[in-house]
Amino acid sequence: MTRWNYCPQCATPLEMLPQQEDSGIVERLRCAGCGFTHWNNPTPVLAAIVEYRGQVLLARNAAWPAKMFALITGFMEAGETPQEGIAREVKEETHLDVQSLDLVGVYDFQRMNQVIIAYHAVCEGEVRLSPELVDWRLYDLPDLKCWPAGTGYALADWLRSRGHEPVFFTAEENAERRRGLD
Repeated sequence: MTRWNYCPQCATPLEMLPQQEDSGIVERLRCAGCGFTHWNNPTPVLAAIVEYRGQVLLARNAAWPAKMFALITGFMEAGETPQEGIAREVKEETHLDVQSLDLVGVYDFQRMNQVIIAYHAVCEGEVRLSPELVDWRLYDLPDLKCWPAGTGYALADWLRSRGHEPVFFTAEENAERRRGLD
C-alpha cells in the first residue's frame, strides 16, 4: 500500500492527526497547512469468473509463479459502470466478448485495501491474451480449486450457486502456488 508523505494540494508533510468525525475522534493522515485529509478509501477492483465453452477460464499474470492461475481482474475506470468495466477488462485481457454478466458478490481484500466486485461472465470468441497475461487454462467445475483470498471466495460462492461444494487449496498447496510471489 502506498503511503502518502506530502499534501497533494500544498506540499506540506502529512501527519497522523486526530479530528472529530461522525464516528468520533479519528486519526488520519492530514495536512496541518491546508486541512487536506487522505481518506485512504479502498479501491474498487472488478473480477470475472469467465465461462468459456462450458468451462471456467483462469489466467496467469506474467509477474506470477508458474502454478498460479486466477480470475480475470482489473481496476474500474472513471466514467464506467462496474458491468462496463469488467466487460472491458475481459476484452482487454483475453480478447473475449462478454455475452452475459451476473453479479456474484462483493468481497473485501484488506491486504491490498481493495473492494472486489465479482461477476460471472459468459464469453465468446477466440482467446488472445494481453501482454500482461502469459497463460490460460480451462477447468470443469469439479476440477476448480479456490484460494483463500478475495477472488477465491468469489469463485467459491459461484461454485456453490452451481451446486458444487468448493474445495480450497490447503495451506501447503497455496504456499506452493504462490512461491516466489511474496
